[in-house]
Amino acid sequence: MSEDSQPQHGGAQAVAAAQEHGVQTMFTLSGLHVFPLYDGAVKADPPMRIVDVRHEQTAVFAAEATARLTRSPGLAALTAGPGVTNGVSAVTTAHFNGSPVVVLAGRASDARWGSGSLQEIDHVPLLSPITKRAWTVHSPGEVGPAADEAFALAAGRHRGPVFLDASLEALFGAVPDQVRRRPGGERPPPDLARAPQGASGAEADPDAITAIARLLGEAERPVVVLGSDVWMDRAEAAARAAVEQLRLPVVANGQGRGILPGGHPLLVTRARGVALGQADLVIVAGTPLDFRLGYGSFGGKNGTPPARVAHVVDAPDQVAAHCDLAGAHAGEISAFFDGLAAAAEGGQRRWAQAWLPRLQQASAEAVKADAGLLRSDAQPIHPMRIYGELTAQLEPDAVVIGDGGDFVSYAGKYLEPRQPGGWLDPGPYGCLGTGLGYAIAARVARPEGQVVLLLGDGAAGFSLMDVDTLVRHQLPVVMVCGNNGIWGLEKHPMQGLYGYDVAADLQPGCRYDEVVGALGGAGELVTEASQIAPALRRAFAAGVPYMVNVVTDPMVAYPRSTTGV
Repeated sequence: MSEDSQPQHGGAQAVAAAQEHGVQTMFTLSGLHVFPLYDGAVKADPPMRIVDVRHEQTAVFAAEATARLTRSPGLAALTAGPGVTNGVSAVTTAHFNGSPVVVLAGRASDARWGSGSLQEIDHVPLLSPITKRAWTVHSPGEVGPAADEAFALAAGRHRGPVFLDASLEALFGAVPDQVRRRPGGERPPPDLARAPQGASGAEADPDAITAIARLLGEAERPVVVLGSDVWMDRAEAAARAAVEQLRLPVVANGQGRGILPGGHPLLVTRARGVALGQADLVIVAGTPLDFRLGYGSFGGKNGTPPARVAHVVDAPDQVAAHCDLAGAHAGEISAFFDGLAAAAEGGQRRWAQAWLPRLQQASAEAVKADAGLLRSDAQPIHPMRIYGELTAQLEPDAVVIGDGGDFVSYAGKYLEPRQPGGWLDPGPYGCLGTGLGYAIAARVARPEGQVVLLLGDGAAGFSLMDVDTLVRHQLPVVMVCGNNGIWGLEKHPMQGLYGYDVAADLQPGCRYDEVVGALGGAGELVTEASQIAPALRRAFAAGVPYMVNVVTDPMVAYPRSTTGV
């Protein structure tokens, strides 16, 4: 019997469905329960790349980063029991980020269910609260259709993770010919090869657009906030065109960063406090009104009245319900911006005469005020000096990943991407340990460009073992560790609250670079500011995973305005 004519198992059907939805890489940690998924990936035509990691959370974080960078679903394959539970925090991160991730998991045998099989646990109740759907299939013929449904559901607005597990019988069992999906070696016709566009859901709402355009026509101090879903909904071009046509000042949030490149005259993120504190209208597009945006409360500073707020999202269930809104639009975000530009065309733009220049001046003054610290020769090293040096060496298409507290907060403030799709951080769930998974995915998705992972030393402890994954799969990444020897996001607030701190210290000057070297990469310790630039040049030229481990001043605390609690 030829290989093509052998009975096809459920795992092969799942892989075939994934490929129809544009999936090219499976992230996993080896486990017997999901062997048929590996067999399906190896024997697919073309084969699906398998990247095996050292912790299941890394596999899911990598799948999530793939989704956020490529805007197509990411795939993680997790073995039963602890394989699934190890991935829960990463699935939750994808839930809060609205990332289209499919987790395919193994499950103990149906035949022995309830008898105490290895890793026997019902995963679905654990995953249901943090996914768009979580369910189990029990027969081989169900696997392919269920996987197809999972990928379609993950990619539809509002995007998010989907969980599907299958019993041993379902994954290992032969699929009946009458329900078999395309066999290995046969590609789907072009009109059926569905690279996910996330296009399901409501289109434009003309009445809502007209209402928000009317608010804009009445405004004197408007601000537009561009969030991650503007990028994920493929609306970056429409958003940029609209704000440029209407001369609207913009504050960037999450993956909205880079839609207007750093230095753009309408980008006033550096004047965020003035912009959001004194605006009379804030149009928030593609991001929730959570702690990062003052829970939707704007204006009211320096004698100004509270601002009116319009919330623009990709699906009705994302419209904020906890605060008063003057307007809302749920549906295709690019259609909203196209409609807003058309509806507001020809109207007066009073903000362009005084408000916009004021914000531009405030931004320029902030940049000027920070210039000294970005060039600081202080000893110990001020963390801002790292970003002063890194900015000069970043290419326009670099992917920059932040995984940390205070150290990454500086990055969010001082690194302004020059194009969209080049920034990843953990998002509103604030889960540390995303970094190595994100970096693995970024190098797979962007094999030619720079990939820079910014790690706090606390965050480094969560996932640094996955440098081994970078080495084994030949994925060169530059890692920069801001090593201040403390949990900075906890130590300084606790001192302010109680006058002392506890459980907030790490090992001073820990040689994380030597950990990277022991795992097959390379790196160096930096203790003087003048060493940073040459160390970064060596890192970018190394061609291997390389850590620049910078010892920074533990007394420097990021001047944040909220802890989010």
